[in-house]
Amino acid sequence: MRKFNTFYLLLAVVLVIVILKTSCMGEQKQDEATLKSKAVLENIAERKSVRKYLNRSVEEDKIDAMVKAGMAAPSGMDRRPWEFVVVTDRVVLDSMAAKLPYAKMLTGAPLAIVVCGDTTRSSYWYLDCSAATQNVLLAAEALGLGAVWTAAYPYEDRIDVVRQNTGLPEHIVPLCVIPIGYPDGPQKVKDKFDPQRVHRNKY
Repeated sequence: MRKFNTFYLLLAVVLVIVILKTSCMGEQKQDEATLKSKAVLENIAERKSVRKYLNRSVEEDKIDAMVKAGMAAPSGMDRRPWEFVVVTDRVVLDSMAAKLPYAKMLTGAPLAIVVCGDTTRSSYWYLDCSAATQNVLLAAEALGLGAVWTAAYPYEDRIDVVRQNTGLPEHIVPLCVIPIGYPDGPQKVKDKFDPQRVHRNKY
């Protein structure tokens, strides 16, 4: 009888331990999910346009991470019309800086990613490539880098400048040039949230 009672006591102890462990694992997973979602939302909120950079090159693994992020963007009918031109050549960066009106910061940037669209893949390539550009900008922020979106499309003169410096074929159109580098000094984030622009159920 004593052995019988001891067995059930041990069984009860084991069950309590299993329940507590399962509960703790569930809470841990929930905490991890909360931290992950918080990190993502904070990264979006912290994204900013950075126009001044340190004299420091950007590592290859970070360049790859930004391009991969760009290619993770949504695209209509999954056509993925994007092409990415990574520019680190100082002569090319300076040449584009001299001729693009709003990309003068290229003179101080060690890197630029030109996001382009293949017009033979999609007629709305510029929408898909805009989503890809935003992903690149968010990835740059997450990696401790600074970046800024400078437009090429739809301005023919700017498109021509990028074509001349990168050798893009006619069916590949540059949407934008993104100067990228390590920020030179602290950068202030703009609070862009405006509740007056949120309309629920009706305008």
